[in-house]
Amino acid sequence: MSSSDFNPSDPFAMFRQMWQNATPAAAQPFLPPMTEEDIERRINELKVVETWLTMNLGMLSMQIKGLEMQKVAIAALSPAPQKKKDD
Repeated sequence: MSSSDFNPSDPFAMFRQMWQNATPAAAQPFLPPMTEEDIERRINELKVVETWLTMNLGMLSMQIKGLEMQKVAIAALSPAPQKKKDD
């Protein structure tokens, strides 16, 4: 890290630079964000994903309940199996 990269308002700059130099370039997209703006953006993205997953879970639950209701309705409308009598 050069002296021109030094920012006294960013106490983690040295650690971030050290971490980036220690990790391969392919792994860097998976590193956690380090600035407040990045963290806030990531939180908002994850909340959107959480909402989408919750909506999909609700739709899946409704689909299962609908199929269970169809199964019960078909069982109620079908004739009961007759027992064989041994003579």
